[in-house]
Amino acid sequence: MSERPAAMDPPPAGAFEDMLRIVEELDTPDGYKAELIRGKIVVSPWSKLRYLRPMRRLRRQVEAHAPEGHVAETSPFLFVFPPAERGFGPDLFVADESAFDAEGRHADAAALSLVAELTSVSTKDADWLDKLDTYGRVVPVYLVLDMQAEEITAFWDPSEKGYRSRTTVPFGKPLHVPAPFDFELNTSGFAARSEGNVQE
Repeated sequence: MSERPAAMDPPPAGAFEDMLRIVEELDTPDGYKAELIRGKIVVSPWSKLRYLRPMRRLRRQVEAHAPEGHVAETSPFLFVFPPAERGFGPDLFVADESAFDAEGRHADAAALSLVAELTSVSTKDADWLDKLDTYGRVVPVYLVLDMQAEEITAFWDPSEKGYRSRTTVPFGKPLHVPAPFDFELNTSGFAARSEGNVQE
């Protein structure tokens, strides 16, 4: 499979539940995930190896300030947003641990307290557009680590029209992560290490 996301046409009925069932039953190759984006099933690669360090740094910090009963994970779980007919597998999420007591292969997005996406050339549009719009109606905090621009944006205060607030800082500067976390995120070391710091 290529580095680019591959979209599959939805089933003829186009029903969200039908597409969700197909995503759950897909036998995606190792290292790939399937999501429901803009009414299509999109198969894309999981994060690049060099994103491990920033994800681990981010996970340790948000987990230390997570709401009671919430866990921080980078595991490949699908969260569904039925009103938007979307299903996303965030790069990192913080969610109520009780949401994982249920049977099945996807969790309710209402359990999320924070999501984070690390952009790549192939997923950047979805992270900044479709996911921003969908998360902005439900998830208290959304962090976008723009790995190409080497900056991080926090979105918070969700509403029916999307997030009401945002702030952006370059990697290396502290970022305030708002409630329900309410702490200063140390973003040093978030820049992906590569030879000569070559961008994707």
